[in-house]
Amino acid sequence: MRAAVSPGIPATAPGEPEADAGGARVTDLWQQFFSTLKNDTAPDMDQRATNLARQVRDNGITYNVYADENGPQRPWSLDLFPLLVDPQSWQRIEAGVLQRMRLLERVMADVYGPQTLLHDGFLPPALVHAHPGYLRAMHGVEPVGGRYLHIAAFDLARGPDGNWWVEAQRSQAPSGLGYLLENRLAISGQFPQAFQSLRVQRLASTYRALMDSLKAMSPAGSDAHLALLTPGPYNETYFEHAYLARYLGLTLVEGSDLLVRDECLFLKTLKGLVPVHGLLKRVDDQYLDPLELRADSTLGVPGLLQAIRAGNVLVANAPGSAFLESPALLGFLPALSRHLLDERLSLPALPTWWCGERSAMEEALPRLADCAIKPTYPGSLDHGTFEPVLGGKLGARALDEWAGRIVRQAEEHTLQGYTPLSQMPTWQTSGAVSPGEAGKLLARSVMLRVFVVSDGTRGWRVLPGGLARVASAGQEITSMQRGGSSADVWALTRGEIDHSTLLAPHMTPESLMQRKRLITSRAAENLFWLGRYTERAENAIRLARLTLECLHGEEQSTAPLLTWLSQMAVANTLVLPGVPSALQAPRVFERSLIDSLGSTSGATSVGYYLRALKMVGSSVRERLSQEHWRIIIRCEEELFERCAAQRQRADFSALQALQILKDTSDHMAAITGAQTDRMTRDDGWRLLSIGRHIERLGFLSSALLRGLNTGSLNTDGGFDAMVELFDSAITFHAQFQQSRDIAALVDLLVIDRDNPRSISWIAHTLRGRLARLAGSEPNQLSALSFKVPNPGAWGLAQLCDNAPDLVTPAPAPGSAHAAGEASPRYELLKDVLSQCIDASFLVSDDISTTYFTHAGLANQSLGTS
Repeated sequence: MRAAVSPGIPATAPGEPEADAGGARVTDLWQQFFSTLKNDTAPDMDQRATNLARQVRDNGITYNVYADENGPQRPWSLDLFPLLVDPQSWQRIEAGVLQRMRLLERVMADVYGPQTLLHDGFLPPALVHAHPGYLRAMHGVEPVGGRYLHIAAFDLARGPDGNWWVEAQRSQAPSGLGYLLENRLAISGQFPQAFQSLRVQRLASTYRALMDSLKAMSPAGSDAHLALLTPGPYNETYFEHAYLARYLGLTLVEGSDLLVRDECLFLKTLKGLVPVHGLLKRVDDQYLDPLELRADSTLGVPGLLQAIRAGNVLVANAPGSAFLESPALLGFLPALSRHLLDERLSLPALPTWWCGERSAMEEALPRLADCAIKPTYPGSLDHGTFEPVLGGKLGARALDEWAGRIVRQAEEHTLQGYTPLSQMPTWQTSGAVSPGEAGKLLARSVMLRVFVVSDGTRGWRVLPGGLARVASAGQEITSMQRGGSSADVWALTRGEIDHSTLLAPHMTPESLMQRKRLITSRAAENLFWLGRYTERAENAIRLARLTLECLHGEEQSTAPLLTWLSQMAVANTLVLPGVPSALQAPRVFERSLIDSLGSTSGATSVGYYLRALKMVGSSVRERLSQEHWRIIIRCEEELFERCAAQRQRADFSALQALQILKDTSDHMAAITGAQTDRMTRDDGWRLLSIGRHIERLGFLSSALLRGLNTGSLNTDGGFDAMVELFDSAITFHAQFQQSRDIAALVDLLVIDRDNPRSISWIAHTLRGRLARLAGSEPNQLSALSFKVPNPGAWGLAQLCDNAPDLVTPAPAPGSAHAAGEASPRYELLKDVLSQCIDASFLVSDDISTTYFTHAGLANQSLGTS
């Protein structure tokens, strides 16, 4: 560790454990922070770190890594200690980034206006016109509100001399505004005494200024409807999109939620089209409009640029700012500042050379070993792109190869001076490096991301804090994709602490009506499928448990029962169709069912439905309580972990599978409880409930129909299994004791309106929920409701009064009918069950057409009227 590290690290951590400080200088600021922890021991710090990790996990804070072999989501990585920035340093940072923001706004205005900077040679055309982030379709377009940039981020590196340097700037869709809020909540709670005594500036007023500014500049003014445009749940930072939308009170939307009609932007909701006046975008510019930009994009909105050009929607930031992110531009900003602002840049950038200028390339090549090699057009499909490389990490041969590549493709390479990053203390928990090792402080390289946001007529303001990115052990590159972590940033102040909040002090009836949560068609569809996958998972768990119990019970040799179980398992894809039935090869059938429990390929069994439940739940994460989301995650993870562990030991028995299914069933009870008791009864919840009832109606009707057709109900084992599948065993035996009468079964499982698992109750409830959906007349059944059979027309006598077979078959062992008795056909009952099965498909299709795809809007106009 370097002797000039800043901030310094104390020679010892709280409570005596040694720190790997290597003689680093201790600053007064860190001394003050650690003085509040003087009574903490190493185990105490370990416990804080454990509590922090648990909080991150419980809050569902994730960062998606596309190349992670362990899955698309992983917990957000957050270090225990914050990065401390003293008031004097923060004032310099604040003044410097505000100056740069004013400069970038002027550059945008010129590039998309008169382009005098290009004409006069202040900017090379190759860095603008050749950059894929420059959008010709936006040239000459005056942005709504007169401002191009509403949010920008600056990545700052602090050198060993204590000076801050700009390393990069982000203007297209800078990430971090949501994560830093979670970081602040988590870390300030871990160190409340230090947070108070160090006078850390608060964040809320800056977010309020941003929202007020966006509304004031939008076409509808203070009544504007603003939304946050996200690429969706597979984006690496989707968690913060959902979190930020909820915190700021924005509608979280994907491109498919929006449409353009008559040059105006609308949101597709269950109640029709709702105007949208402003977008806070988290989608890269090239994907915003498939009509004018990337035609293969499914993330954007056809006609969006047209609506922007017409001045009907504000987009933050204005499309076309991506060229500002080229590292090559940093080398031209000092001259641009003197030309446009008549000021010297107060916050310097690291020395930068664009190799497209021959003189710059010749000056920089001899310094290659001391530079970072960066692509001029990062992420471009039309230009060569690559991951940044530190010249100091390369050998002589590799340096020669890079030099040759730079000479041959000069414009595509930018060299940037390298400075060793300052380091901050992080806590390494006990045993994290080697078993038995005590917890200690370790230094890690750190980079600071600072955010500047719009502040109405005042211009911009700097968020007092930021997002620190901490490199992993032995690394100088602070990348979350490469295993780095984050840290909260405490910007300290000597002035007054701003205690503003985002809560509106006085809510009028009009503002209350405006704050009613809109239910987008996409969110409604995801809630609908959340309900369906919840019910499918419950059905699969119950059927799998019942099947395994029957295969090891007293009725395991009963042919009709085994036939029914086999048909149900295949119909509900607990086993694949080619697997021998339980009647033909019971052990093979059982093994296939057990192996499929924790599989996501082939048979779509319990694990498949739980994973589908988690994925669709992640798409409506902002509508679920933390407890609801946590139990979904835990349920899915535990099933897969336990199934994988059993398969590795090669002794995955039916008894072990039953225990896993029982525990999973307990988790599902908590999930369904959260859906029933902890969600607002709006149309979104109604669709979730409708999804569950559609699945339940189809599943139970099919099960009963198959029981009648296979003759399983004519056996004691099959009779009991049916009652158990309907989750009505306790009620049945309480009412009818040990009866095996089919009429009693039909009464409880089909007719009884007090049994929430009966066909009649499900159909009646489904009809009522459909009647209350958006667009339905109050106190009247809707057209959708009439597609569900009316249980009021069912009578027990009619359903059970059928002509007997002409020939009475011999009773099977354990039959519910004595020899010589007629075996009823129950044709009317079978017809009712078939109608219920058909209705579950018809209603599902009609809901999709009416509320999700908006088939009636297929011919919307994208052009001018």
